[in-house]
Amino acid sequence: MSLPDNTADYEDDFDPFDPDEDDAPEALAWNLLLLINPGDEDTALRQFDLLRERLAAGDDEPLPWLLRDIVDWTAGFFVAPDETHALIEAIDELSTRFGLTIDWGGDRDDDEFMEGHDVPSLLSVAYDRLREHGYTLWCWNADSEGYGGWMALRRDDDGMRALARVLEFELRPANEAG
Repeated sequence: MSLPDNTADYEDDFDPFDPDEDDAPEALAWNLLLLINPGDEDTALRQFDLLRERLAAGDDEPLPWLLRDIVDWTAGFFVAPDETHALIEAIDELSTRFGLTIDWGGDRDDDEFMEGHDVPSLLSVAYDRLREHGYTLWCWNADSEGYGGWMALRRDDDGMRALARVLEFELRPANEAG
């Protein structure tokens, strides 16, 4: 007895981890929230509820801007281009969530150290330190208004890139934020 050939029923390039461009934006946003809240579905769900409220209210901002306030200091950050101290505080807060401490290469209370860095150079330091622990720090394009982003598990890099592509926003590793 031979089994029927049903290979035509399956797409050759189907990947369950690659989001479909036809998926609802809310479902894709949920996937993004899960990626930036690894192992913390409760926080992702609270953030998703807030996002749905904003969408229901007619907020038509691009997704990163919608998420900016929703995930700020919990699963994401946003700082002005000259806020080096705020960046360190925000990234330290995100890192602490996962039991990590970042070695910035100096003391934020040392004026000479801080004067030697800008936001992009500190993002690069944080990116390198987080990669050592299996995380990736991401930045989304906030133009000249500042630097926004989040962190996710390094193993989810491809998924993060795919979601950003489908959701049509520019996302790059934080070491390329400059």
